[in-house]
Amino acid sequence: MSLQGKTAVITGSNSGIGLGIAHEMARAGASVVINSFTDRDEDHDLAKSIAKEHGVDVRYIQADMSKGDEARALIEKAGACDILINNAGIQHVAPIDEFPVAKWDAIIAINLNSAFHTTAVALPMMRKAGWGRVVNIASAHGLTASPYKSAYIAAKHGIVGMTKAVALETAEEPITANAICPGYVLTPLVEAQIPDTMKEYGMDRETVIREVMLKRQPSKEFATVEQMGGTAVFLCSDAAAQITGTTISVDGGWTAL
Repeated sequence: MSLQGKTAVITGSNSGIGLGIAHEMARAGASVVINSFTDRDEDHDLAKSIAKEHGVDVRYIQADMSKGDEARALIEKAGACDILINNAGIQHVAPIDEFPVAKWDAIIAINLNSAFHTTAVALPMMRKAGWGRVVNIASAHGLTASPYKSAYIAAKHGIVGMTKAVALETAEEPITANAICPGYVLTPLVEAQIPDTMKEYGMDRETVIREVMLKRQPSKEFATVEQMGGTAVFLCSDAAAQITGTTISVDGGWTAL
């Protein structure tokens, strides 16, 4: 499908899932704004590289998603936001009685609060344009839970709930809001964890992936960033115009258990 004439703003998108979505949005013809909290030459070079590869306009805008004013400014600086992909996120693992308060606050701020701020600014732009798509990257942990990830799970459950509220508030408009709930996705961050996990468990790569990392993912295969991007593009298509307020699980059967 073609997203020509649309502008997609993707938070936390200079690597991993966000970068995969940026490529697929650009491939579909959308102008793209990628983002992270850094402001390095390589961030701006990445935008130029995506633009050259897909022949669309791509910009990099620095904004710290832990700060509400910067999250709002990101959308304002973009100038247009037909498609909003709230993807920025961090993780920390600890028992709740030992969970560092600063880590809790940062995870809620980046994983949940930032989506409130960006959505609040983007919706008036979508209404003015007469069309809009909000796609929130939640998680299988937005639908189920695991121990020691209380802040992440609280934030992702919150994202799913906020998605439903936004969908109801825009239900009579040509605007939709949905959440994608990935399971384990093979990102550079996950790839970097594999050698240490192999050493920890004394297993070869294939075994540690199947029996440890993908223990809860029945397909025993990672999802890919390209699949995340393709799902996001589908949610922006005419075929998905009546899909709103729901979650799409891309988790190899995890939440079917």
